Amino acid sequence: MGKFKEAPLGDRLGSAQAARQAMLGRFQARSTADDPAVVARRAERQAVAEARNVRLAEREAERAAQAALRLAEDAEMRAEQARQDEAAAAEATQRAAEAALAAETRIADQKAARDARYAARKARQRG
Repeated sequence: MGKFKEAPLGDRLGSAQAARQAMLGRFQARSTADDPAVVARRAERQAVAEARNVRLAEREAERAAQAALRLAEDAEMRAEQARQDEAAAAEATQRAAEAALAAETRIADQKAARDARYAARKARQRG
């Protein structure tokens, strides 16, 4: 097998210089900010970004509207539940008042019957 032959130092330095020149040429050939193609691309990117922002704002507005609707529905359901609870409490209060009245009437009747028995017994004893 033969030995690997390295390129002489001058050739290597020359190829490095040529590569640097090629990079510089590409850099200088690059479009400037005033170039119509660059301006058109920038305007297109700006239009795309604005359209994206509009879509995002519309989505956010839709989400906010849906959240407000859910909150309104929840508030309505809570109000209806509160009305039902209030009606149930009023009905329970009414039943309790009726039961108390019935108990008072029963007690009054029992007292009247007891007083009548007591009066009858006294009348029998006197007479």
